[in-house]
Amino acid sequence: MWGWIVYHWGMANVARSSAAVPTLPPGPKGSLLTGNLSEYMPDQLGFLTRSAKRYGDVVRLRFLNVPLYLLNHPDHVEYVLVKNNRNFIKDRAERSGLRFLGQGLLTSEGEPWRRQRRLAQPAFHRQRISAYGRTMVESAEGMLDASWQDGETRGIQEDMSRLTLKIVSNTLFGAAITQELEEEVGEALEVVMGRFTGGILFKVPERIPTPANLRFRRAIRRLEEIIYGIIRERRGAPDEDSGDLLSMLLATRDEATGQGMTDEQLRDEVLTIFLAGHETTALNLSWTWHLLAAHPDVEEALHGELRETLGGRAPTMKDLAGLSYTDAVVKESMRLYPPVWGFGREALQDCEIGGFRVPKGTQVIVSQWVMHRDERYFEDPEVFRPERWTDGSTEGLPKYAYFPFGGGPRLCIGQSFAKMEAVLLLATIAQRFRLRHAPGQETVEPLPSLTLRPNTGLRMILSERA
Repeated sequence: MWGWIVYHWGMANVARSSAAVPTLPPGPKGSLLTGNLSEYMPDQLGFLTRSAKRYGDVVRLRFLNVPLYLLNHPDHVEYVLVKNNRNFIKDRAERSGLRFLGQGLLTSEGEPWRRQRRLAQPAFHRQRISAYGRTMVESAEGMLDASWQDGETRGIQEDMSRLTLKIVSNTLFGAAITQELEEEVGEALEVVMGRFTGGILFKVPERIPTPANLRFRRAIRRLEEIIYGIIRERRGAPDEDSGDLLSMLLATRDEATGQGMTDEQLRDEVLTIFLAGHETTALNLSWTWHLLAAHPDVEEALHGELRETLGGRAPTMKDLAGLSYTDAVVKESMRLYPPVWGFGREALQDCEIGGFRVPKGTQVIVSQWVMHRDERYFEDPEVFRPERWTDGSTEGLPKYAYFPFGGGPRLCIGQSFAKMEAVLLLATIAQRFRLRHAPGQETVEPLPSLTLRPNTGLRMILSERA
């Protein structure tokens, strides 16, 4: 996502073979010393968008002494993620910056990744995930009953983050996670995410004991203490299926060897689920409330569907088929403000993309932010129009013109969970409250960091529905 930014100053030049090299892709010249870095840093999303529009489907960039290829065509995205996926691994910065996640699904590569994916897949089976719908709705209703009051102003991003953390905690650990532990997990995760605010360029290496790095290490240690403690408890009752994700992860076995996950592998997967499993959905919902407040016609259409389908009662899994417009609102929000706004890969061997040779070691960039706003694929791409997902206008859309959850073998394993969660939470909350921007919050700029967060948070005024 942010992996294409140089993690270490002075990184070695990309290796090039002695074979004849076709014309390089076009791209902005940049400065001799820093390349395109001085243009990129003040306006990362704008710079990438302008570069794609001006230079085309393959754009050559350079950050310091490292060349990168920005890919801006669905076929090129599909080539990297699907057709030649084994030739591409996570980019260098992501491999360095996310080392604390160990060898979980987000960070592992090759055969270790394939083994972990096979072991983890049953825990994310659609039938298993469907059982968590009630937990999602009850958690949202609990938040509204306990915390939200008519007329008050709240930090919506923080509220959505607490809500989705509660849901992922309960579905992952079940009754084993207490309110106190949940709060500690939330505080620790916020410290971890804070390390990546504003990107990772020129971040002090984690091994250097700065105050920020020491806070980060303490947060990781506390998360590990909580995770390992619950794993030990569960190991003591090996035949008990608590109905949560951890039970499934403990029970799964490799078909070839009969072995399950070690405690260390479980730690890596659980920490990855905590980090990715609440942040992205919380941001999706936060941007959705922002967009609905700015588009009262869309909000009214949403409420019309909720009145007709639900009539004021809480949504259930059976209602999802009848909430097509609610689902379209979520999809359109992820199109305009994708929580994962871009990511990088590194070529393991020479290949060719768009008629240009991609040497071994080249860093390539694909950006959901850029692709999702491309006028070749989306009419009026800057306009929030959920109807585009229900009126047939996107039926012929190339598959990788819209890819909020990535794609190919590394398609987000929790996408069904996240999509179901976003629709159920939006339906539950929107039936009871209307949200309006607090003064000065009408315009909120996105901050491209590890994820796409509102740069100043999101303060909104609650209006309880009669």
